[in-house]
Amino acid sequence: MTSHIDNILAAARIHCDTVIKPQVNAWNAAAVWPRAASDQAAALGLTGLYCPPELGGQGLSLGDGIRVYEELGKGDGAYAFALSMHNICTYALCGFGTEGFKAAWARDLTSGRKLANFALSEPQSGSDPSRMLTRARINGDGTWTISGAKAWVSLADEADVYFTVVKTTDAPGHKDMAMIAIPKDTPGLSFGPLYDTPSYQFLPMAEMYLNEVTVSEENIILPVGQGLQGSLMAIDIARVSIASGCCGLMEAALDTALAYANNRKMFGATNLDLDGIQWMLGEVATELEASRLLYRAAANALGTPDGSLMAAHAKRFVPDAALKAVNTCTQVLGGSGLLAPYGMDRLSRLAQMLRIVDGTTEISRVVIGRALKKRAAGLTPLPVPKGFGEE
Repeated sequence: MTSHIDNILAAARIHCDTVIKPQVNAWNAAAVWPRAASDQAAALGLTGLYCPPELGGQGLSLGDGIRVYEELGKGDGAYAFALSMHNICTYALCGFGTEGFKAAWARDLTSGRKLANFALSEPQSGSDPSRMLTRARINGDGTWTISGAKAWVSLADEADVYFTVVKTTDAPGHKDMAMIAIPKDTPGLSFGPLYDTPSYQFLPMAEMYLNEVTVSEENIILPVGQGLQGSLMAIDIARVSIASGCCGLMEAALDTALAYANNRKMFGATNLDLDGIQWMLGEVATELEASRLLYRAAANALGTPDGSLMAAHAKRFVPDAALKAVNTCTQVLGGSGLLAPYGMDRLSRLAQMLRIVDGTTEISRVVIGRALKKRAAGLTPLPVPKGFGEE
């Protein structure tokens, strides 16, 4: 008997093979979000992965649900990324939102009838949220009025609601941060021109502007004082989800290289008969297996004291491995790897994008480095030879 997660993964695999792979090039040519495709994903249960069944969700753990993006990533990493961010928002709403907002929005989001996205970064501050300038004023009637700007907002002007992180005072630090949901049709909410993203033009990304946007206190997802902590948890989930999607991307590159090398004739045999080609692709296969083990361990650690560090390890290692894998597989194709029909250039650009979003690999190294310093502080110091390190 198959388990629920097996059925969901099978559905994601079918969606990838029948919807994403055949259509992704047309999506990019049209440069429009494929709402019909995400509606089909929703019908398969892929838009409410972590939410309870009573709210229309699949009730999966983070450790199980995050595996979906590996299946979707075999078709397109940007599409997998967009659905992962929607699922993070539904997770936040169902777990922490007010009863009123859940009643109004939860089933629409878990069913995929409406889409959600997350807005944290700002034009002047990416990895440093302490420089956030977006401000929320809490009015006497309990409503919140918000002004500011957000950058790199995906599903810009396409999502129906944006889970937005704000500060409520001008005081430095994060103790005044909160997260509040802002529907797209709220007066004062607008978007700038779409960013030019050559390899994932169907995923709209832009700056989001908030000019005296007023919403109900029922829209609060995380109250004042919990905004940054909750955002960091969301980012940890996103980082592991990206690592999952990168594994799908690596498998797509590997299968392309294998299918080509097994058919290309050279020196009286196929390319795949050559030791050098086998070794190149064998290294990709090993790093793919290592990447799977790492992101799945990180997914299972989310919500535990080790969750953030494990997410950093996954985000540091797996996207780098994916970019290296695509470059190796492109090399195996030789000149054909430069041709658009084989899709290697698209995979390379996607791998580079996934190295950057939701915290660059360098930021992950900072997180890992801080953890190492804490670990070192608990170790018995080793003697340093006399004269070493002295000024």
